[in-house]
Amino acid sequence: MEKIVIIRYAEIHLKGKNRGYFERVFCVNLERALKGLRHELRRTSGRYLVEAFDGERVGEICDRISRVFGVHSYSVGLKTESDLDQIYACARLVAPQSGTFKVDTHRADKKFPLNSMQLNAEIGGRLLGENPALKVDVHEPQAYVFLDVRENGSTLVFSEFKKGLGGMPVGTAGKGLLLISGGIDSPVAGYLMAKRGMTVECLHFHSYPYTNEQAKEKVVELTRILSRYAGTAKLRTVKVTHIQESIHEKCAPEFMVTLLRRFMYRIAERLAKKIGAQCLITGESLGQVASQTIEGITSSDSVVESLPVLRPLIGFDKEEIIERSMQMGAYETSVLPFEDCCTVFLPEFPVIKPKMADILAEEGKLDTEALLAEALESLEVIEI
Repeated sequence: MEKIVIIRYAEIHLKGKNRGYFERVFCVNLERALKGLRHELRRTSGRYLVEAFDGERVGEICDRISRVFGVHSYSVGLKTESDLDQIYACARLVAPQSGTFKVDTHRADKKFPLNSMQLNAEIGGRLLGENPALKVDVHEPQAYVFLDVRENGSTLVFSEFKKGLGGMPVGTAGKGLLLISGGIDSPVAGYLMAKRGMTVECLHFHSYPYTNEQAKEKVVELTRILSRYAGTAKLRTVKVTHIQESIHEKCAPEFMVTLLRRFMYRIAERLAKKIGAQCLITGESLGQVASQTIEGITSSDSVVESLPVLRPLIGFDKEEIIERSMQMGAYETSVLPFEDCCTVFLPEFPVIKPKMADILAEEGKLDTEALLAEALESLEVIEI
């Protein structure tokens, strides 16, 4: 017998003739997650088996697998030959020492001499005969012994299914550029798009020297946390201090945020096209702040010429976003008290429902192309 980790995928089985492609990408992502750990990864009939690993590191293996999108469930178990005595020897090791239990068999190998019900009865009977502290309860057992009889002559024996993240393998749904701030929302937005299979790269706008190095490091850490799930390798940063100063000097103060966001979207689209990203991703939630009204969103979108802007959080309330942030392990970093660029020159009463004519009139006071060119010259790429 051999200790193994069994991995089952989620939606991939629905992909018909394209299933092989999704399985290959899923396998690459699993290998990436397990990099640096001794192991062998094998694919067999809709399952992946992690074998030949250091048993003391099984917890770390499971932790890494738990962060891979596309995993429906995983189990730590034993692999043995499809021999009745050897199956029972494994069942003894995973069965509880007392209380109620149930043997549950999946028999993919129809040539195995016992059917599922017969194998349940045989293994359950042997366990009962050896341990009088056990009782069978087929309705609400305290523990399970799962038997998975495979077509290749092996049987997998385990006691529980651990829930994975689900979703699709990252890398199967194109690439998006995430506008990541130092707040709670944008890392969650990137996480959700990665869950749908999108490769996510990050862009952060800063206002040095009005924002400090600690604010930048906070975003680097948030990108690092996101990369545990999304495989993000790069963070791009762009300085927008001169844009904010120009708006502050020449435009009505209530339009500061609206005009700044229009510049951000222009910059983001240009960078997205350079890196082959097919969309922009933001953490906006409808009505959450003044710039996220439908009028504000329309204003921002109107400067994006050819890419879609995806807003996976658009219908979420703040509590739902915080819950997701906590689940992915980003919340404690997101709430560190370091300001981002949107808090610089923040007007007392920002416009909530900007009219396009007013926006264009205020924007006409600025040399848009010169400001954009200067911002793009400040581009910095940080390897995560």
